[in-house]
Amino acid sequence: MKNKISHILILVLLLIGLISCETSYVDIPADDELLDGTIDGLSSSQLSQFLRGDAAVNEVFTRETGLGSTFVGTSCINCHAGDGKGHLFTTLTRFGQVDETGNKFLNQGGPQLQNRALPGFLPEQIPVGATFSKFTPPAFSGLGFLQNVSDTDLLAMQDPNDSDGDGISGTVNWIIIPSYSIPSSTSITKNGKHIGRFGKKASAFDLLHQSVNAYNQDMGITSFFSPIDHYSNLEIDSEVATNKVNDVVFYLNVLKAPIQRNQNDNEVNKGKQLFKQINCTGCHKSELTTGYSPISPLSFKTFSPYTDLLLHDMGAGLDDGYTEGSAKTFEWKTPALWGIGLSENSQGGNYFLMHDGRARSIEEAIIMHGGEAINSKNAFQNLSETDKNALLKFIKSL
Repeated sequence: MKNKISHILILVLLLIGLISCETSYVDIPADDELLDGTIDGLSSSQLSQFLRGDAAVNEVFTRETGLGSTFVGTSCINCHAGDGKGHLFTTLTRFGQVDETGNKFLNQGGPQLQNRALPGFLPEQIPVGATFSKFTPPAFSGLGFLQNVSDTDLLAMQDPNDSDGDGISGTVNWIIIPSYSIPSSTSITKNGKHIGRFGKKASAFDLLHQSVNAYNQDMGITSFFSPIDHYSNLEIDSEVATNKVNDVVFYLNVLKAPIQRNQNDNEVNKGKQLFKQINCTGCHKSELTTGYSPISPLSFKTFSPYTDLLLHDMGAGLDDGYTEGSAKTFEWKTPALWGIGLSENSQGGNYFLMHDGRARSIEEAIIMHGGEAINSKNAFQNLSETDKNALLKFIKSL
């Protein structure tokens, strides 16, 4: 009898264990639900470099490992959780420039505010008289494709005099590049300046430029490329190895592009047609093509970022009185829309859209468009509720 009871108890415990295992099982997210992962076609050595870059992006700096006396974050993932967009708590504050003559507050901490400090130091304050703007950190995914769109293609998309009469112009941001950025043989110059394509104002030339700035300005980490400590203004030894910076740049280059979801959904496809019909594609281009890249899987690829990488007048409502490069204070680079439907995942379950996160929904972001986008905004507002919902569903699928 005791043996029977023991056997029954064992069977009950086994069943409970099986049920527990079954109920605790979590499905692996589909590829189109994730922002991380590599582009296809990388070699084994390239995959190894990607993993080194991934580790570097996740590295947390401390006082002992070079964290600046003043800083914004202690690691890349502080601002780019899951390779995604940042939120209100990770916004950067940029200040001190009002036109293309340059930043007048570089000797007072500009262009970026370091709002945190190690014990014994004081966080920076915005100098009296300096205009400023807040920037939410962008997502990392698909950047290698954007870097490899040719200058020729970018210039071809410009329409500074609105020759087609659609109310949209668009211009590139001509910037002075740092000495460590090496332009390709196809890079186009104008009066010694090159075309920027990264950052809210398209003021960073390439992913190396963007990464070096982030190490120095966000974390106070000096490098071979940028050896000046932003707190003391003195040149000091590198606090991050050059090969580690290069690994991060490679990592950013080969992160896969976001994959559109629900592509066969009828409402999504209707929304896609409406998106084109009201000329959102005048700025948010549905297709771009890369040129040659030394990373061969990025060469000559057509992709769908929904951006033109150009500056556009977005109206007085989005004019913060601050700028970078040759951009006007009311001009902003068209943000890529791919991955926007997943941005809630890295933004704490909420949307924080536009350059500073002021919009809490996609619809609110559309309504905030002005300037060159006013006609498209008005057309959106005149849509029926059914059509609005279809268009919004399409954008969320990106």
